[in-house]
Amino acid sequence: MTQFEVIPAIDLRGGQLVRLEQGDYDRETVYDADPARPVAGFVAAGAPRVHVVDLDGARDGQLANQTAVRRILEAAGEVPVQLGGGIRSLERIRELVALGISRVILGTALLEDPGLVESAAREFPDRVILGLDAKAGKLAVRGWRETASVSIEEVLTRFEQLPIGAILHTDIARDGMLQGPNLEATEALARQSPFPVIASGGISSSADLVRLAQTRVIAGSVVGRALYSGKVDLAQALKRVAAC
Repeated sequence: MTQFEVIPAIDLRGGQLVRLEQGDYDRETVYDADPARPVAGFVAAGAPRVHVVDLDGARDGQLANQTAVRRILEAAGEVPVQLGGGIRSLERIRELVALGISRVILGTALLEDPGLVESAAREFPDRVILGLDAKAGKLAVRGWRETASVSIEEVLTRFEQLPIGAILHTDIARDGMLQGPNLEATEALARQSPFPVIASGGISSSADLVRLAQTRVIAGSVVGRALYSGKVDLAQALKRVAAC
């Protein structure tokens, strides 16, 4: 496996950088009115990429923070930016790729429009990420407000022959809670997945990242609230996982 990636996250809502607790839109903390402001620090620390989620888009089904996304891309420069939330058409994916987005994250479409996933993956090999968000063991869609009966195993089987870039596995119960990641579930998924698996949700310290990296099968982790609350220093975290 290649070097474990520590990926800083920027969640957008109403043009601002925010974090939610357990995906609850009523439990929001605003960290910066200018979401592009922290990106220079991420770049300086050596971030391998930046993870961006349009929360308004995820909830409403269409991108709503385009201005903020453009500013983040400008601030990131040569550092790749991946984006999810409200991406529901091939035309939108083409627009985002043309804008400079390196990888797009598809979640709701996995269940509601699998043909879009197939078309996007074939047109943009290794640039589509499958967003597998788990809520009480079930997949969650539409901004995590609804759950589906389809299992993660069924999703993997459906798309295993496609040139998918990665899987983003989020444990919603831990997201934004600083209680540690769901290491067991993420490692189990990584061992059965034909694609690299990125963990998301619950990171509370650099030690959490080290434990994920030490599995040797998890490809990386998204880090959000822990960065903004000062519990994780990105540069130090990158050094620690590099030494694993």
